[in-house]
Amino acid sequence: MTKIFFATDLHGSEVCWKKFLNAAKFYDADVLICGGDMTGKAIVPIVSENGHYTVALGGEREAVTADQVGDVEANIRRKGYYPLRMSVERLHELDQDPAKRAECFQEVMLEGVDRWMKMAAEKLRGSSIRCFVCPGNDDEMEVDEVVRRSEMVELGEGRIVDIDGFSMISTGWSNPTPWKTHREDSEEQLAERIESMASHVSDPSRAIFNLHCPPYRSGLDEAPAIDADLKLLHGGRALRPVGSTAVREAIERHQPLLSLHGHIHESKGAVKIGKTLSINPGSAYEEGMLMGAIIQLDAKKGVKSYQLVNG
Repeated sequence: MTKIFFATDLHGSEVCWKKFLNAAKFYDADVLICGGDMTGKAIVPIVSENGHYTVALGGEREAVTADQVGDVEANIRRKGYYPLRMSVERLHELDQDPAKRAECFQEVMLEGVDRWMKMAAEKLRGSSIRCFVCPGNDDEMEVDEVVRRSEMVELGEGRIVDIDGFSMISTGWSNPTPWKTHREDSEEQLAERIESMASHVSDPSRAIFNLHCPPYRSGLDEAPAIDADLKLLHGGRALRPVGSTAVREAIERHQPLLSLHGHIHESKGAVKIGKTLSINPGSAYEEGMLMGAIIQLDAKKGVKSYQLVNG
């Protein structure tokens, strides 16, 4: 029996990453799988001036003492952002130079990923637990190399890996989004990317398709509708399917035992597509809540049980 814990779309929330690592012991899992979009979206400057610090978070600017900065930094990381201490001059420099701002963000973001990899090493070293990460469309390409260098975390992207006799393929690439993120393919390109792995899986009935984007019109891909200016329609109450037709076609064609998805935070659920159990555990990283799925795989029966959890 193999027990998998799957979570996705942590978006830089350090408290969610810690919960993810702790899930192995808490749920007695043999394998941890972190789906796409693990990095945060922005830096929060902590500006030093006249012996004190100012920080703006959640639309409110507050002054803090040197003794309070550590707690403020921890709170920023909990919310999925990157704290960075800087002078007023450095803040103005970054405000005025988009190239320097992008360079600064990448440096801080990659340091954050490296810190997460070291946390994983400290937590999992000496255990038999395997931990996989597959960066998603919101994650810059440079993230992959940081994961490759890690001691205890395995990079899933573009590979077929064996998990106790079950073959897992992974990709964090998505179909096009309105935000033009780092890893987006046309449906045709995404289909080729998936097929380049799926075609080498000898027994799809013992396969796991770890594909960040959910299948189109599966119920796992319902997102709030937006207009051309990226504003919510009908107060966010109007939903529409935004998943991938390539992902759906790959599942229908190969009928893997299990498919794991994320990308659409609001579409928590589990559905059957033919013989395939497809799961999107959802995401509530902004609240520091880790949403996940526990799947028990049996060598003879396949998926013995599954459960969607949060905490």
